[in-house]
Amino acid sequence: MADRPVHEHIKDLSNSLVILSDKVLRNFTSAMDALLNPEESSGEDIRLADGEIDASEVRLEEQCLVFLALQQPVARDLRTIITILKINTDLERIGDLAVHIFERVPDVDHLFLQDFRFERMGGVAKEMVQKSIQAFVNQDRRLAEEVCDMDEDLDTMHRAVFKKVSAEIRDTSRDTNQYIVAMSVSRYIERIGDHATRIAREVLYLVTGEIVRHTEGSSFEKLIQSLKD
Repeated sequence: MADRPVHEHIKDLSNSLVILSDKVLRNFTSAMDALLNPEESSGEDIRLADGEIDASEVRLEEQCLVFLALQQPVARDLRTIITILKINTDLERIGDLAVHIFERVPDVDHLFLQDFRFERMGGVAKEMVQKSIQAFVNQDRRLAEEVCDMDEDLDTMHRAVFKKVSAEIRDTSRDTNQYIVAMSVSRYIERIGDHATRIAREVLYLVTGEIVRHTEGSSFEKLIQSLKD
């Protein structure tokens, strides 16, 4: 490793991260397809892909740690490796959330789900992940900031689901379990958006050298407030 220029190693690690993101996005898309069109889905493919994602995440982490030990990068090179490590972790967690969505498919009444905006929510979350990775590749501050702004749109959709469930679940004639499933799916998608936002913030750190403070802790308060509005 020491015989190659540092920038070539960083390029290889960055490319591995992009490949991992492609796997994660494909699995998330498959999970949403299974949720919305269960007759066309293949659960085995989703589980196999998740195993590949986990293995790729571990391998990339190991490569980054070896690079840190042997090259001892400083300044921007060090920020780049730290950013890759953090994004790598977020992508693996997005992959796990995609599997959680798929695992709820057997419990779902798909006609019931049509009353919610999960196709739209999933589309926004997917776009956020795509743009956050593109922001990393291009080191695009403006695109990273756009992802952070999109997070509020996704949070608004999640709060709308929460509010709808809270209002309708009191009707004892309805299937309570379906509302619980709906809330779970909404939460999983919202958390994927949170991870995309974290990636965008890591890109901002890479580009500017400034740590962007996280504010995810206010999500629950926002949900409670939505019931009062």
